[in-house]
Amino acid sequence: MSGFQGHVPGSRDYRRLLVGLFFGGVATFAQLYATQALLPQIAADTGSDPATAALTVSASTLGLAVAVLPWSLVADRLGRVPAMAGGVIAATLLGAAAAFSQDITVLLALRLLEGASLGAVPAVALAYLSEEVAPRHVAAAAGAYIAGTTVGGLSGRLVSGPIGEVAGWRWGVASVILLCAVAAAMFLLLVPAARGFVPGRMRSRPGPSVMSRLRVNLRSPTQLALYAQGFLLMGAFVAVYNYLGFHLTEPPFALSPAVVTLLFLAYLAGTVSSPRAGAVAVRRGRFPVLLASVAITAVGAALMAVPSTIVVVVGLVVFTAGFFAAHSVASGWTPVAAEPDARAQASSLYYLGYYGGSSLFGWLLGVVFTTIGWTWFVGSVIAMCAIAAMLAWAALRPPRVS
Repeated sequence: MSGFQGHVPGSRDYRRLLVGLFFGGVATFAQLYATQALLPQIAADTGSDPATAALTVSASTLGLAVAVLPWSLVADRLGRVPAMAGGVIAATLLGAAAAFSQDITVLLALRLLEGASLGAVPAVALAYLSEEVAPRHVAAAAGAYIAGTTVGGLSGRLVSGPIGEVAGWRWGVASVILLCAVAAAMFLLLVPAARGFVPGRMRSRPGPSVMSRLRVNLRSPTQLALYAQGFLLMGAFVAVYNYLGFHLTEPPFALSPAVVTLLFLAYLAGTVSSPRAGAVAVRRGRFPVLLASVAITAVGAALMAVPSTIVVVVGLVVFTAGFFAAHSVASGWTPVAAEPDARAQASSLYYLGYYGGSSLFGWLLGVVFTTIGWTWFVGSVIAMCAIAAMLAWAALRPPRVS
């Protein structure tokens, strides 16, 4: 390990690392949001309102949010790759059980446990990247990894939606789990063993305590501002994708569920924007790219307030591109800005905020939508983007060079 400087683009292990994490992202994010394209069917089948049906998404993201810190400790002790592998395997088994649960309470409980298992990959992947990739290329590699997670989220929604409309939402979820089982197998086959990190069980001397690793991150204004980006922007993002389908099935749009499912193709905008943002951040700096991405997200949200299908679709594409660009920069920035011994905890705290925001605002903005309407919902999303930008400006702006 002492002479290891990190994998560089063009090397065999660099390619294996990115492709392996790509499949890990598919296995994670396809099943994390497997029910999102099926929320109207779940609501109808269970007699629930939109906010209650959306708990099937919030339960999994809540489980993930709670589990990311424990997974970071497992990864510090046992190793990065073993932790991710164990989480992906457990989540796939729990997802298979959830697909055929007959009771809404059991479904929510299994989705909670599934999300907790899925926490292994987001808790560890970016710390693993920052340790295994040459420092100059970490931002670009993180962007490529985030692009893979968008493909996972998109594939889960596009697979579950059409199958769920024909065969019922349970078979829609089951089809996603089959996809994830294949992706998990590819992840286990491809991802290389860590060379830039020594697990705690193999060290002659223990490193800093857990509390000290958490404390050093929670006392850092830079880290707190980055966590706030994930909390606010992910909360807005998940809420839009949770409730836009309900909005578009109502007048004046009256779109069918099959057409609404196709809107998830907007995820491809994130597949393009996230690696592009990482590459631009390498040349221009992370801060201006982050701020511009948050602004683009807010513009996209504003367009979705217009009562025109075409304008809403354009707004969704712009919103999605901006969000994933911002997430790519903020998530990749987090472990780089952390102390070396606290990188896994820094990434985990980022994802704790990220999925905590998803769970909270994925439900709370549903209450806004169902009680006072879509316009106020969009206004809330724009306000969250504005707060994220102000916090970034206050804490992440680089010092002026005199």
